Amino acid sequence: MVELARAYGTGEPVRIRSIGEANGVPSKFLVQLLIQLKNAGIVLSNRGACGGYRLSRDPREITLGDVCAVIDGAAINGQNEWNPNATADSPTVRVIGETWTDLSERYQLMLDEITIAALADRAGQHSESMYYI
Repeated sequence: MVELARAYGTGEPVRIRSIGEANGVPSKFLVQLLIQLKNAGIVLSNRGACGGYRLSRDPREITLGDVCAVIDGAAINGQNEWNPNATADSPTVRVIGETWTDLSERYQLMLDEITIAALADRAGQHSESMYYI
């Protein structure tokens, strides 16, 4: 998503191969993620020799929470129980469950505050400070 955000202003699609090579991520894995993001309407794809992927909207409008909700589904959205196999209904089990719910909600709030544009800006700062001899 950061690579797509960095290319957003150009209007050009980004090839999976270039994302994979730049970040050491296998293309087959990226394809699976990008298909999920495409189905969710977060990215668009272009086929053909000049094909690739691009963001469907401004990266300032897409949060890390949006992306995680698609990729991780219910686990990020707090829809899973902290321990679905727990059979006891003790005070300890209830307190741990409530605590886990609170943590999940705070985690989601943090994810919703971080935009893809902010991540792209930070990545750009890291690449600008690299020196090669």
